[in-house]
Amino acid sequence: MTEPVVSLRLAVPDDIPAIRDLAQRIWWAHYPEIIGAAQVEYMLDLNYSAEALERQMQEGQAFLLVQADDAVAGFIAVSEKGQGQYFIHKFYLDNGLRGRGLGAAAFSALLDLLPEALEIRLTVNRQNFKSINFYFKTGFVIEHCLDIDIGSGFVMNDFQMLWRRPR
Repeated sequence: MTEPVVSLRLAVPDDIPAIRDLAQRIWWAHYPEIIGAAQVEYMLDLNYSAEALERQMQEGQAFLLVQADDAVAGFIAVSEKGQGQYFIHKFYLDNGLRGRGLGAAAFSALLDLLPEALEIRLTVNRQNFKSINFYFKTGFVIEHCLDIDIGSGFVMNDFQMLWRRPR
């Protein structure tokens, strides 16, 4: 299998509808069996309304559209937390495109954009085994468990994972 040609493009506010549409498709295809439909709906409303996405962009999250074969295949949201320290808030690929090496290619493209990155952290649901395994293959390790109350009776049961640039 040939590795897909992937590029990242910085999203602008005009891209918010495309990000929202992707999030809806990806979340409804992937997460109901992990966290249930009610929590999916709550989290989409909380994090993917036009206002929420605009606020996240203004607060310093760089949204990067993952482009493969000239089509938007997903998105990554990342922010700098300190010198050489980054946090991936979102890393989502269209479910129909998984298994083609897009995730690894997108992470490699992200590293190319962040040559100064020494450490990258993210959180992932502890029941999201496919994503956890992808992150392991990409070089992440589990740092610790997090249980985060997000309101309305919902809790995110996550692993915080850490990637360190090889020296």
